[in-house]
Amino acid sequence: MSSLIKGTAILTLGLFLSKVLGVIYIIPFYSMVGADNIGLYQYAYIPYNLMLALAISGAPIAFSKFTAKYNSLGDYETGRRLLRSGLLTMMVTGFVSFLALYLLAEPLARITISDDELIYSVGDIADAIRWVSFALIVVPFMSLWRGFFQGYNYMMPTAVSQLIEQIVRIIFLLGGAFAVIYIFDGTPKTAIQFAVLSAAIGALGGLVTLYYFWRKKKPEYNHLLSTSVESYDVRLRDMYREILLYAVPVIFLGIANPLFQFVDLMTFNRAMAAGNNIMETDLLGILNLTAHKLVMIPVMLATGFSMALIPLITKHFTRNEHLQVTKTLDQSFQLILFLTLPAVIGMTMLSDELYHVFYQVSEIGSEILSHYLPVAILFAAFPVTASILQGINKQKWIVINLVIGLALKALLNTPLIMWFETDGAIAATIIGYVVAITMNMIIISRTMNYRSKMVFRRILLILILNAIMALAVYFAMNGLDYLIGRDNKFLSMIRIILIGGVGAIVYGYLSLKTGLAQKLLGARITRITRRFGF
Repeated sequence: MSSLIKGTAILTLGLFLSKVLGVIYIIPFYSMVGADNIGLYQYAYIPYNLMLALAISGAPIAFSKFTAKYNSLGDYETGRRLLRSGLLTMMVTGFVSFLALYLLAEPLARITISDDELIYSVGDIADAIRWVSFALIVVPFMSLWRGFFQGYNYMMPTAVSQLIEQIVRIIFLLGGAFAVIYIFDGTPKTAIQFAVLSAAIGALGGLVTLYYFWRKKKPEYNHLLSTSVESYDVRLRDMYREILLYAVPVIFLGIANPLFQFVDLMTFNRAMAAGNNIMETDLLGILNLTAHKLVMIPVMLATGFSMALIPLITKHFTRNEHLQVTKTLDQSFQLILFLTLPAVIGMTMLSDELYHVFYQVSEIGSEILSHYLPVAILFAAFPVTASILQGINKQKWIVINLVIGLALKALLNTPLIMWFETDGAIAATIIGYVVAITMNMIIISRTMNYRSKMVFRRILLILILNAIMALAVYFAMNGLDYLIGRDNKFLSMIRIILIGGVGAIVYGYLSLKTGLAQKLLGARITRITRRFGF
């Protein structure tokens, strides 16, 4: 159990640091390319993320499962045979995906915008998509290699390579953009086209890191291979069939958010034009990139804690320990709301300051951010409910429910955007996610006969505590208005620290005083809080 906890902690830390860097780098990048050009960046990355998911097909996770399975039987030969075959397969699928995205760049750009678009041209978007497509040659290969290490319960290569990949990507991105604009006197659009190539350069950095770990561990793995029992001689075709069945729900779980963004990418600009809405600002760029980056912060805070509970569900469900499954579900749902809701409320109330610190003073940007932030609760809830479905062997419903939610998003997006502009796109996302999450919960409830009055009472308590916190934040904001304005980024940062500090202290105190934090966060937090009289 200790190695499992250690492995989970290493992966979580690596992923968290990588995500944090992925939020922070946008500040200097935004200041270099400007508000009028930043949206071009996400026009390239959304199609890339979808094509990447298809290229990888959830294989690394399934691959680690199979490697671990045969290793546990002492058959190290089968895992190595699958590694050789898998790496070759990923090279082929990666190259085919690169070729497809490269060739489809212009058609995708034409679907995204019309020829008379004022902000970006079809050529601008097509070029950005072509540059980012090169990463598809490397990333699938690298991802499967990570899966091999994980199959040996060795999580360090995955965590370190993810972090190195992100660091190299950001250095190349910021350095390249700086060089294009300030040294070679190029345009911001050229800088962005150069910057999206950073995905491929970062992947090379991750690949070099994995090679280092491979050289380090190869003697040990070769020794295990020499002691391998007689191979089970499992046909690769049978393994790939099972991998595919296992991987499809994983794919949909991983690309749920990019799929919703892709619907916006394909419909937003045309819907705005059809509704005779004049776009003087790249509203889609704000919605899908600058605001979205900040919206995902509360999601990071919640899912790391919640998802750690999911493996327990699989174990208890397999053993028919229904009481333990119910307790785990109770804790998962409470943790999502306990961690996400206060962050969402606080960030919504401080949306002006946040947008100023990360980007610039923008009434439109702040308004979109404040309206979009509550969706973070849904972004956190969907992967948790979907993971629970995986744990109770109802994987097919992840695909079915997501497709239904996505279909609703696609159906409602255009008319809602025509009527309400960006609020319409947000509303369509909310409707799609609510339907998908509700259907997930119905399946969970029916399969497990899950009912919990205690969770309802706890949720009510969380709502009350957040209402009190919001009131304290409101008074703090109004009081601070007389002392500190938002004249520059530094003052906005001071406001965030002071007002956010008030909210954190009030919410933390109330959570500890009522015993809610101790019940949700476990024995360790209880031992600490007892020293302070809680």
